[in-house]
Amino acid sequence: MIAIIDYKMGNLRSVENALKRLGAEFVVTAEADVIKRADKVLLPGVGNAAEAMENLRQANLVEVIRSLRRPVLGICVGMQVMCCHSEEGDAKCLGIFDAKVRRFEPTAEEKVPHMGWNSIGNLESKLFKGINGGEMVYFVHSYYPELCPDTIATTRHGVMFSAALKYENFYGTQFHPEKSGDVGERIIANFLKL
Repeated sequence: MIAIIDYKMGNLRSVENALKRLGAEFVVTAEADVIKRADKVLLPGVGNAAEAMENLRQANLVEVIRSLRRPVLGICVGMQVMCCHSEEGDAKCLGIFDAKVRRFEPTAEEKVPHMGWNSIGNLESKLFKGINGGEMVYFVHSYYPELCPDTIATTRHGVMFSAALKYENFYGTQFHPEKSGDVGERIIANFLKL
């Protein structure tokens, strides 16, 4: 069974729909016992990292998430809160990934937020089995995780940054696989097979 953590940070419906298309059984929950028993855990998110961390604290889920030993996939803000720190609201985060989350600096060429399709490369994980570098995925964000030892995919929007991260059983994508067509569906399917 797959647990989708509901901590009031959005995009649950699109993640649910992606899992339904793959025929996966799942539950949307904020209950610690359910999350701990799950075979796989998804931590989606849209919005502000500081607010996300506050919601996780209020739901008593910070240590629950840190203690998980099954595959966990954070998406967008869900991945950002798995990093050490976010400049968004000066938030101390879960500290799973060895990365800081920084704000994009707008330029004449690169707008903020980074919104739309962009290619990913330097793919280094079973998460990307059957996917070639240069594939396009969908991003919507104003903050990005820096490159670090946990980086397993990169992309560029003004600066090169981590499109995906991995540490032990924890995975994260800055992009939205649930909104990234066939490529994103393959990534989710790969995660479910881990």
